[in-house]
Amino acid sequence: MNAYGPSASRQAAQRRGKAAERLAAFWLRLKGYVILAQGLKSGRGSGAGEVDLVARRGDLVAFVEVKSRATMDQAIESLSPFQRQRIERSAAAFLARRPELSGCGMRFDMVLIAPWRLPRHIPDAWRID
Repeated sequence: MNAYGPSASRQAAQRRGKAAERLAAFWLRLKGYVILAQGLKSGRGSGAGEVDLVARRGDLVAFVEVKSRATMDQAIESLSPFQRQRIERSAAAFLARRPELSGCGMRFDMVLIAPWRLPRHIPDAWRID
């Protein structure tokens, strides 16, 4: 970031990321999910991060991380343990503010995006340690 805001390359990366999130949301809707939130950010300074998508199907709430890379292998390998922890904290904060979801199960999913490939949804991609 410079004095005038994010660099042109950073802005392009943000646009690609948002496009990948829209594609992932569309893909999940086709699979019967209802999107409850996109780009969910927990409060600044809370130590929590951002959840790309929050989706619900029946009594299950999925917190979905979307990764877009040149290959599916690169996409799946790009989620760090630190990112997982931040997503887990954001999920807990989201559920604490939504008591109507207290009876729902919860899991962490990923949607992988790579050029010229259909999106790949990985249900239950990780569990809380």
